[in-house]
Amino acid sequence: MSDKRQRARVQGSWAKPPPRPSRATVSNNQQTRHVDADPDSWGSGPQKSPKTFEFHQPSKVRDVPPVKVMEQAGIHEISRGPSGVSRLRLLPGFLPPEEADWMFSKLLAELPWSQKTNYRQGDAYEEPRLTCWFGALPYTYARSTLAANTQWHPSLSTLRAAVEQACGCGFNSLLCNLYRDGHDSIGWHSDDEASLGRRPTIASLSLGDTRVFGVRKQPPPEENGDYTYVEQIRVPLSHGTLLVMDGAMQDDWQYIVSVSPSPPASGGERVPRSGPTHQPDLQNHVPRARRPQAGYQAAIHSQPTINLRSEASSAPAPTLLALRVGV
Repeated sequence: MSDKRQRARVQGSWAKPPPRPSRATVSNNQQTRHVDADPDSWGSGPQKSPKTFEFHQPSKVRDVPPVKVMEQAGIHEISRGPSGVSRLRLLPGFLPPEEADWMFSKLLAELPWSQKTNYRQGDAYEEPRLTCWFGALPYTYARSTLAANTQWHPSLSTLRAAVEQACGCGFNSLLCNLYRDGHDSIGWHSDDEASLGRRPTIASLSLGDTRVFGVRKQPPPEENGDYTYVEQIRVPLSHGTLLVMDGAMQDDWQYIVSVSPSPPASGGERVPRSGPTHQPDLQNHVPRARRPQAGYQAAIHSQPTINLRSEASSAPAPTLLALRVGV
């Protein structure tokens, strides 16, 4: 019996808690302090005082400027800077509805439209629009080149003369863009190619459905290419509208025809339901700064859009006229 109690005491001693480490007393300059024997124990070492709250005045919050909408006919000076003055001249109703109807049907059916291949970061892609080019010299933008084409369509020659009369300058080439539906577009860009010369004047005539022409200012160098806080303008280009860009527009601004947010349900090309069956007289055309009749927009709701764009220059380089056709 005594042996059993002896074994129990021995076994029980294993379950006892380990002895606490001893604390050494160190004397230094007659000051006594205690040091934990275990340096890894909690609370060892110097203790940091809690941080106090410090109030910092927030930096000034920058507001994104509101997007402006330009619909009023006239000459608009949109910026003035080291590069010069940038101007937009807007002429809604430059072609009255009956003339615009006839020109739209004619060009949509008879121009040599084709889809070009371009490149982005080395990858080929099909441009989301159709184009054709008229001019004595080839035209290169991005990494795509349009071959010289001197076979001007007679209707384009007549239309060019009317635009020259309104702008007071000559145009020697023409770029036509066909936007087949609301999915066709062109991204942000400037027509600042060296072949166009310095500060070309660009005239853009629109036929078909209304598309929004977006314009944004180039950011200053300190913004490092950030367009968040730049000024932006939206210009609705309706059937028969002429838009002229000149001055420092190509140096200080970019523009875009973006994807339509709500493409028509039909999603395809359609010529006007009604219109003149004979060619209108554009030789003696007098530009009219008025809008097409309100009822006309419903009649062309799902049409594509033609954009005819021309650039004027004193050099023999292309001076481009752009015709936009589409939805």
